[in-house]
Amino acid sequence: MIPKAKLRDRLPVRVPQGLGRPGERGPRRVPRGPGPDAREEHVLVHGKGGRIRIVLLDDQKLVNLLRRFLRETGWTHGPLFRATRNWTGRPLTYSTVQEMWARYRDLAGEPDLELHQLRHTHATQLNKDGVSARTIQKRLGHRKLQPTIVYVDHSDELADAELRARQ
Repeated sequence: MIPKAKLRDRLPVRVPQGLGRPGERGPRRVPRGPGPDAREEHVLVHGKGGRIRIVLLDDQKLVNLLRRFLRETGWTHGPLFRATRNWTGRPLTYSTVQEMWARYRDLAGEPDLELHQLRHTHATQLNKDGVSARTIQKRLGHRKLQPTIVYVDHSDELADAELRARQ
């Protein structure tokens, strides 16, 4: 959908798929860099209400994309997604990310697909992979469990598997 050469455009879309956080919130690379495992990377996520969290990127393809992007840009700190027009270096605005998403979404023939739906997909996939609701809550940055339950409502297959596992 998004050309491989357009890394700056691909990453704000890949982040909700691999992190559960929309790209417009402006993740920042953690200055300390990779974690103890060479495949690991953490990012600072600026959430609602000015809350800042450190979140593990456990999607190796996303980590590789980010590392390639950082090598190509030479950036070592600050916002991951910056304006390149007029090279201001300021974080991409919400409207810029939404416009970018709309352009590629329309080219893919999916005019009704919203960027935020990728966050739902991420949470649902974590749930299907057996990740606990509490961990998903933390990953999404929810203060309370209730909003997370909307994302992780059990499918029939998961409910059946859980009940079978009890026996």
